[in-house]
Amino acid sequence: MPLHILTVPCLSDNYAYILHDDVTRRTALVDAPEVEPIREVLVGHGWELSDLLITHHHPDHIDGVEELHRIYDCRVIGAQADQKRLPPLDIAVGETDVEAVAGEEVHILDVPGHTIGHIAFYMPGAQALFSADSLMSCGCGRLFEGTPAQMWESLLKMRKLPDDTTVYSGHEYTETNIRFALTLEPDSDALISRQRTAEALRADDKPTVPVSLAEEKRTNPFLRADDPTLKEAIGMADASDVEVFAEIRKRRDNF
Repeated sequence: MPLHILTVPCLSDNYAYILHDDVTRRTALVDAPEVEPIREVLVGHGWELSDLLITHHHPDHIDGVEELHRIYDCRVIGAQADQKRLPPLDIAVGETDVEAVAGEEVHILDVPGHTIGHIAFYMPGAQALFSADSLMSCGCGRLFEGTPAQMWESLLKMRKLPDDTTVYSGHEYTETNIRFALTLEPDSDALISRQRTAEALRADDKPTVPVSLAEEKRTNPFLRADDPTLKEAIGMADASDVEVFAEIRKRRDNF
């Protein structure tokens, strides 16, 4: 049986992800913005939480960690480099580490930018990338701690993954991100089509995530800072890739 991955809306616009493997009967959670919505799903399915994976230290991703750990005695997995800012960890991980979670190999990617200690979880067997606030749906996280060069390098690392990877990001920002992307390339048919799809999903109160990495490569301006067409569109044809990324991020911050 394939891995079950459930999207759990939390707070006002956060997402957590519950992963369950029917064979091992193990259940994992990626990020814990709050306890009750997550508990409701677990109880409803009769699942016990085995592992809790943390992407970064921001409160809207970790506020439920300690209570869920107390309830389920699950393993808490997070970045070794940032463990002083995280709830207590059972397993501290770093780049190139591989853990077994919910019947799958989980590869750790170091993706600083949004925060210095941000990590992502890549499951090649499930073709899934849990990117939280690094790579987002048609966007990327605001640079609260890292530099444009760091974030660009992180995005390139994730862009190298196979096109059939599914990206599970941390927030419902898609509609705003697409509206911003259209200010850069207002005549993009791909963006216009994606906007219609996102609007229809939200009109039905459905999440716009996850999304395929192939779609992100086509339409996410933050993944395309080295694209000559985009550089030309924003008047930076001769600028470096990092300079273009920094300019796009600046425009998004002020959008």
